[in-house]
Amino acid sequence: MGRIRSVLFVPGHKEKMVVKSVNAESQADGVVWDIEDAVPPSEKPAARQLIGKTLQEGLPAKPVYVRVNALATKMTGEDLRAVVYPGLYAVMVLKVESKDDITAVSALLETLEQERGITEKIKIHAIVETCLGVLKALEIVTSSDRIEGVSFGAEDFTLDLGTSRSREGIELAHARGLVVLAGAAAKVNIIDTVFSDLNDEEGLANECRGSRQMGFLAKFAIHPKQVPVINEAFSPTQAEVDFATRVVEAFAKAQAENIGVITVDGKMIDPPVVERARKLLASTK
Repeated sequence: MGRIRSVLFVPGHKEKMVVKSVNAESQADGVVWDIEDAVPPSEKPAARQLIGKTLQEGLPAKPVYVRVNALATKMTGEDLRAVVYPGLYAVMVLKVESKDDITAVSALLETLEQERGITEKIKIHAIVETCLGVLKALEIVTSSDRIEGVSFGAEDFTLDLGTSRSREGIELAHARGLVVLAGAAAKVNIIDTVFSDLNDEEGLANECRGSRQMGFLAKFAIHPKQVPVINEAFSPTQAEVDFATRVVEAFAKAQAENIGVITVDGKMIDPPVVERARKLLASTK
């Protein structure tokens, strides 16, 4: 799987949108076919059927996540039975609050994989969106080898916290930091929450830049027009690439000449800076 910067939510009962989300014209690096909030209760059976049918018809060209209904709804098993087929990259489990939630979903996946002869484990992406979930983020992301990533959900979190969401996001800062630390410690994908104002492109770009600086690797989109903004913000700039190139080249030259300390553009370069430069250059390939 290639690098993921943007992940687009798609209502799982909308056939044209589901098909379009994974075609060659789609700019999103990954998609979430949703059976949860984006789908009315009366349409959930149709969403399950459409997603399962689409996966059985051929392997998608990009990673496909399916967001299933929370365990508390008693619909998770029905959701999984409908969508667990080759081509499903990961299941998104929402409102995760402990490793027990991950264990329960993993057991359901294992049973279905065995029944259907699926040899490659389907991944789990945990969404933490309550105060308890945020505080247990490290426990959650280290609870199973199926965990491929963790996300932060702001809307339910602010509801649980007893506050409202602001454009500046000060009420989310601490929780975002805890989720990033847990994901980075576990070496998994870390995806930031949605930006809900479709008409505020500047606000989206600013939040993306802040999220990337904080350590998030990607961000969810709720509309295709948000994807280019997210992709640009989570991609290295040409200036960053140029600096990283100079760092790697200068360090290699210093090693060949047995020089211990070097500077690039007036900045002291030590091993962590070199490793960061190498990772940045690798992400552009």
